[in-house]
Amino acid sequence: MRRSSRAFSRSSKLAEDIRYTLARWPGLTRFLNDGRLELDTNPVENQISKIALTRKNALFAGHEVGAENWAMLVSLIANCKMTNIDPVSYLTNTLRALLDGHPKSGIDDLMPWNFAPASSLAA
Repeated sequence: MRRSSRAFSRSSKLAEDIRYTLARWPGLTRFLNDGRLELDTNPVENQISKIALTRKNALFAGHEVGAENWAMLVSLIANCKMTNIDPVSYLTNTLRALLDGHPKSGIDDLMPWNFAPASSLAA
């Protein structure tokens, strides 16, 4: 690539792209020496893009507290989705527990990773 880049004008887009690639070459080829590294970054990119979109949308939340509340809600929903829990069911049951007086000392019991949906509805 270094030899190829000399064939192009230093100010050309292709030469710029080659310089960019060469500057990052060790990171781009790291997977060759470590078989644990994935070539596919889609799972990471999918999570990051949601966060970036939420951050962008939170700019219009109206107030800093509103943006913080929105971020907490989005985080809870993302946790539910990553652990295969229905977010609506989780939020419904959690809000019901809070309204029914669930103690603050037991708030960890209400986190998505501790959620166990009811197997049957009460009559």
